[in-house]
Amino acid sequence: MAIVSRAQPGEPLATAARTKPKTVACTPPPLAKKIEFVIHMYSLQAVLSVPLWVRGWREYFYPPSGGPDIVKAYACRPQLPLRVFFPASYDQAATHAPLPTVLTIHGGGFCIGVNRDDDEYNRDLADSQRVLVISMNYSKSPAVAFPAALHDLEALYHALLADESLPIARAASSPAPSPSSPSPPSAKSKIAVLGFSAGGNLALALPQLPSIRAAAPNAPGAAVSVYGCLNLSRDPAAKLRNRFYKPALPLPQGSRIDSLATLAPVFDWSYIPYGQDLTDPLLSPAYAALDTLPPHVFLVAAELDMLAHESWRLACRLGNEARRVQGKPLEGDREVPDPDSKADRVKCVGRRASSKRKGALEEPFGEDERYGWSETWAGGSVNWLLVPDAVHGFDNYHIRQIMGGEESMLDAELKTKAYVAQVGAWLHNVVWK
Repeated sequence: MAIVSRAQPGEPLATAARTKPKTVACTPPPLAKKIEFVIHMYSLQAVLSVPLWVRGWREYFYPPSGGPDIVKAYACRPQLPLRVFFPASYDQAATHAPLPTVLTIHGGGFCIGVNRDDDEYNRDLADSQRVLVISMNYSKSPAVAFPAALHDLEALYHALLADESLPIARAASSPAPSPSSPSPPSAKSKIAVLGFSAGGNLALALPQLPSIRAAAPNAPGAAVSVYGCLNLSRDPAAKLRNRFYKPALPLPQGSRIDSLATLAPVFDWSYIPYGQDLTDPLLSPAYAALDTLPPHVFLVAAELDMLAHESWRLACRLGNEARRVQGKPLEGDREVPDPDSKADRVKCVGRRASSKRKGALEEPFGEDERYGWSETWAGGSVNWLLVPDAVHGFDNYHIRQIMGGEESMLDAELKTKAYVAQVGAWLHNVVWK
């Protein structure tokens, strides 16, 4: 049952570059549905709190290898500690040279999860791409609703910029170049924000805030959304029609049920206040204009995910806006796919057939634009990447251990390394060049 009134599916995305989308307000569900959501959400949080508590105490006495180098809390949000990962090649004792910095934001539908969940990913990202990784934190719904999580991240972002003990590659305070410096001084900061699922939403929303934009040149120069939940104006049940199902694959890829099917309506109800405009770009970044986002945007999606189509639509729209800003011929525009189309190639992202390249992305990049393309110009870029035969959360170590068999775990791990390498190359060679 739908819990909110909805915009005409697909219409705002196709016209957002030219007109403001019609305001659509979140409305309360029936009482019985509300009670169901309350029981579901608080039960889920209670059940998940037990293993989190056990893991926290175990790791307090027996810290695992690959954890953060520093855990920091700031006075603005003392209850939301951040986890800091230095690359293995960086000698903290010998140098304080600035490092390109990636701020990561964990997922969990705005309601569950902690930034500890991404330690394995963040450690690999820091070491393989030689960047400083800072895992952000935020308050969870339904205890707090939108935009509380966004304002938590805003406060912590400013606290990080003011913290001179961390070698963030700021624009204003970069030290003089030295032979040991991985990142020489720059007129712009070298800061990117990357988020997963709900964190992908927040990664695109945070840079839109006026105080973050006013922090230029130390505002994020790039935003990466990984299987982000980007359009909260579209009913979750409708999103289920926008993905292919591949039962011939091993579980969890071969499941005939999307992993978010039952959770998405509960997450939406928990996070969105009644009366909230669902087309607000801070809530639904799918409606954000190109000039309100960082100069560089990278959208990564998983093919077997009900959220993939909204990332595809946003990427196409932003790419088209970029072409118009550059004065390129409109003939080169990518058609923004209609989620209500009857044609498979438009209605669903990817293709019905399984990938023949196990553990790899589709190659060569750009041959099939459903799986990837890049629109790059002086000072900006828009990038799209679809990871074949991947499910929501495929790059999370803990989700792989719970859901996958040996074959599917190896496939997900290799594809994670492949897309991280691609995003890393883009950051170093395009964003921070």
